[in-house]
Amino acid sequence: MHWWQILFYLFCLITLIQVFYYLFFFSRLAFYKATGKQPSSQTHPVSVIVCARDEAANLAKNLPGLLVQQYRTTHEVIVVDDNSFDDSKYFLEELRKTFKHLHVVELKQEAKFIPGKKFPLSIGIKTAKYEVLLLTDADCVPASEYWIDKMQQTYDDKTEIVLGYGAYFRKKGLLNRLIRWETFHTALQYFSYSLAGIPYMGVGRNLSYKKEVFFRHKGFTSHNHISSGDDDLFINMASTKKNTRINIDPATFTISEPPRSWFQWMKQKHRHYSTGKYYKSLHKFLLGLYALSYFIYFPVMTGVILFYSWEQAFFVFGIRFIIQAIILFPCMKKLKVNDLYPWFLMIDIMMFFYYLVFAVTLVKKPKPAWK
Repeated sequence: MHWWQILFYLFCLITLIQVFYYLFFFSRLAFYKATGKQPSSQTHPVSVIVCARDEAANLAKNLPGLLVQQYRTTHEVIVVDDNSFDDSKYFLEELRKTFKHLHVVELKQEAKFIPGKKFPLSIGIKTAKYEVLLLTDADCVPASEYWIDKMQQTYDDKTEIVLGYGAYFRKKGLLNRLIRWETFHTALQYFSYSLAGIPYMGVGRNLSYKKEVFFRHKGFTSHNHISSGDDDLFINMASTKKNTRINIDPATFTISEPPRSWFQWMKQKHRHYSTGKYYKSLHKFLLGLYALSYFIYFPVMTGVILFYSWEQAFFVFGIRFIIQAIILFPCMKKLKVNDLYPWFLMIDIMMFFYYLVFAVTLVKKPKPAWK
């Protein structure tokens, strides 16, 4: 067997792997139908928690969206002001005069040996009065005034964790398309894996779980030394097939301002991806195999076109493309990013460079910061 034939068979194998992920995992989100609304007797008191450090501008812009939620059951909004030097304190004091369900926890001392957001978030959780916790960030705003109501409806007797979607505002330009595509692509994976009974992460921009599961797993103790991972590492540890559900109702989305520069986005993603090496072995294998297949797909395809047969290369590629097109459209429609659909082939090719750039996060030590 000649080496170019081996290259072609390798291309077919990689395509088969990609098709498997689309048909076995991603199709679950494509054809997912949420259950109906729960009875009103199932409403729960909710504690919304936001951690902020020097984010007076974001709080002024987004916090009112949390405070005016239409929720008939008891709830509270807790803002943990983590050693801010800006005007956050004074803004929150004024806001408390109007909104009695706003509670402010002011931290005046850094936690030694616990970098990042985990210490202030832990304090917020311990301060919370209610069992159901709903977490978001200061730079996020709910997509509707029924965010609390719709998210808590997901809970039933077995549910302890609810995964939500944290989107970014639509802007002009290639960078915005890439950011929103990557956000969609990440959500496509963690929602689909959860529907397959293998939940592995959530995003702190829109995440809910019960206090009991937090304390049962001793909070963030097992990974307090890592600056990030207050969301994905905790969910990776605490989530199971039976205790985790998703909510993709557009009314439950949160929306953030996207990074404004390539450098800012790369810095953010390096910090987020640095936690992946701490996932459970099964999750690392599944995510790693998928990423590897994406990384080498188009280079191997190029080799097949140049040295074997362009007709067979495009035939195999065409099968993958049709399956992608069929599955991605309903997924994008559900997560309200269907404007990206005409771009998916171009962005799909660019994923090679994306994985090339962020592969360094597997070995690079993250900086101890959470902003």
